Amino acid sequence: MTEGTVDRARRKVRTGVVTSTKMQKTATVLLSRQFAYPLYGKQITRTKKVHAHNETDAKVGDTVRIMETRPLSKTKRWRVVEVVTRAK
Repeated sequence: MTEGTVDRARRKVRTGVVTSTKMQKTATVLLSRQFAYPLYGKQITRTKKVHAHNETDAKVGDTVRIMETRPLSKTKRWRVVEVVTRAK
């Protein structure tokens, strides 16, 4: 195996929902994670918005898989790998 494929395997992959595609070739993706509150055990949801390079023509409402990549601009560090489900 070459070093490039080993490095690519270590990149973070997340699944989120596209909230905006108003920029050229960029999609805003909402990432949400759930965890239990340490003391009481109640489920808490935390969200984060990231900008992802969008070559796959993902639309607003689509669930997409994004992968970490080198810095593409001031705010873009992710790219859309695939559209998991299309918006209805």
